[in-house]
Amino acid sequence: MKLLQIFQAFPFFDRTVDKWATEARLLRWLTFLWLFAGLAVLFSASYPVADLAFKDGALYFKYQLAWAAIGLLLFNGIVHLPLKFMLKISPIFLFIILALLYATHIPGLGTTRNAATRWLSVGSSSFLLQPSELIKPFLILQAAQLFGNWNRTHWKTRTFWLVVFLLVLGGILMQPSLSVTALCGITLWLIALGAGLPSFQLFGTAALGTCVAIASVTFREYQRRRIMSFLDPWQDQAGDGYQLTQSLMAIGSGGLWGTGFGLSQQKLFLPIQYTDFIFAIFAEEFGLFGGICLLALVMIYGTIGLSVTYKCKDPVIRLIALGCTSLIVVQALLNVGVATGVLPTTGLPFPFLSYGGSSTLSCLFIAGLLIRSAREMSTADVIPFARGKGDRPDLNSKRQEKLGASRRQFFPSK
Repeated sequence: MKLLQIFQAFPFFDRTVDKWATEARLLRWLTFLWLFAGLAVLFSASYPVADLAFKDGALYFKYQLAWAAIGLLLFNGIVHLPLKFMLKISPIFLFIILALLYATHIPGLGTTRNAATRWLSVGSSSFLLQPSELIKPFLILQAAQLFGNWNRTHWKTRTFWLVVFLLVLGGILMQPSLSVTALCGITLWLIALGAGLPSFQLFGTAALGTCVAIASVTFREYQRRRIMSFLDPWQDQAGDGYQLTQSLMAIGSGGLWGTGFGLSQQKLFLPIQYTDFIFAIFAEEFGLFGGICLLALVMIYGTIGLSVTYKCKDPVIRLIALGCTSLIVVQALLNVGVATGVLPTTGLPFPFLSYGGSSTLSCLFIAGLLIRSAREMSTADVIPFARGKGDRPDLNSKRQEKLGASRRQFFPSK
């Protein structure tokens, strides 16, 4: 019995799935497909680097597998927890992670890599947490709660949470991480747009965000150099344009069908090939066909997520679904844009593919919230005595009214 309970903690052995909404089941299996395909791609992309540095080519794969196992336990818990409960506890975790986010700026606590201080060492230097990744799901939850109740919220409460959001974005920008700041800002903006906030407020916020991005690029030389090299990376192939030119050569080497799994040659030369530029290795090994299939997976995931958003009855749940869908899909597209030279080079991982424990936990958490939203998207139609019928009762509104009238007839109120 205890062994069975342990197995049921993992989502593969969940016996309640048959009662879920169709969208929830589809998103569940697409998440598994995306995650396990990403583990295979990571094994190939990271093997030469891990073998050279640690004499164990599978080291990064083992770490990622461990994080995926922890993330799947978290994922299984999220899909079974009511969103009302998650919304109640989200402010607590948001403030805790916000404190950790600013703790990265304290000398001796934050860990610096590639001129960015985004990590906290926990126990040892090999165990790192990235607060800017972990804060994403709680940012979505709190933004959905605020903007979903915007007209019923006092102006003092609105101001308080808007200041908190600015502190989150400012803390990420100070690390510095312009790409993650932009991603979180875009997600907040889309949630506000979905909530129907006035256009002048939305356009004013977008203009302010654009000015902040321009100022960041103006005063940070390395960001300015990245943009200049992005415009023509071939002029400085051995300097600032090295990453992008190697990425483009990897993608071009893949041709139509790719070189085959594990047979990439550019992963020997392309820096950070198992994190920010993992799509280039994937495109080299699986070619144009594989790249199109991966983008199709992202688009299908996004389409189902938007379908859930459209069908949600509760405005807050609708915004949670919109925020989760936007963040995962936009992050994937931004990563592809960087690897293909469409966007300036930034440090943004590909969801479920790139190496990183915090990113994996965050993505599985967000996927769990999206699936939970799909399970609750028809909760407004559920009546008390319809329990046990699954997440999508097949009773229409007229039948519900008739059943409610019959119940009042036989069980009159005292």
